Amino acid sequence: MAAAAAGGEGPARAEGEGAPSGFSSLPAQEEEPGRGQLFNTVVDAFLEKLVAAGSYQRFANCYHRFYKLQPEMTRSIYDQFISQLQTSIQEEIHEIKKEGNLEELFASMDRIVEEAKNREEPAWRPSGIPEEDIHSAMVPYLLKHQTYLRRALKEKEEENRKLAESVLAGRERISEMQQQIQNRKQAWQAISKEQRELIMMFQEPE
Repeated sequence: MAAAAAGGEGPARAEGEGAPSGFSSLPAQEEEPGRGQLFNTVVDAFLEKLVAAGSYQRFANCYHRFYKLQPEMTRSIYDQFISQLQTSIQEEIHEIKKEGNLEELFASMDRIVEEAKNREEPAWRPSGIPEEDIHSAMVPYLLKHQTYLRRALKEKEEENRKLAESVLAGRERISEMQQQIQNRKQAWQAISKEQRELIMMFQEPE
């Protein structure tokens, strides 16, 4: 009974006829819209229907007691709720488009379609002979893969050659350091021997 009263109020019914306008649809264009524009149109239409599903009429009916006491406050709360809902959804969709790089993907798909329109040679069609179809489809791929493998092998061989040169250079440095250590050791032993002989020369005979 109370819900019917709230739904029958003049302001609630008049204001709830349509959803607030928060999502603008794309203007009519002579050119065929791109996939990015179609995506935006679909999203806008979805959001408009989503907001329409939560119309002010339903909002007032759900809170009919509060609406009967404070109709203006009810309308203000509803407007703020819808505004925040629209902003939140639009920001979330913007983040999804940004993270998924959807704008660039849509533009790339549009370019592929345009290039296909200007292509003069006919598109590939199966001949009906599986062996020939597989051969025509796989040979270019295998040749391309073979070129890639050869280039990768050449790069690895060059990398291994540089590593081998680096190892040889390191071994030479280690050998030089070992030789320097040996020379210093021999020099120290010679000096130590001379010192001992000199000390023995100056020692008084017993």
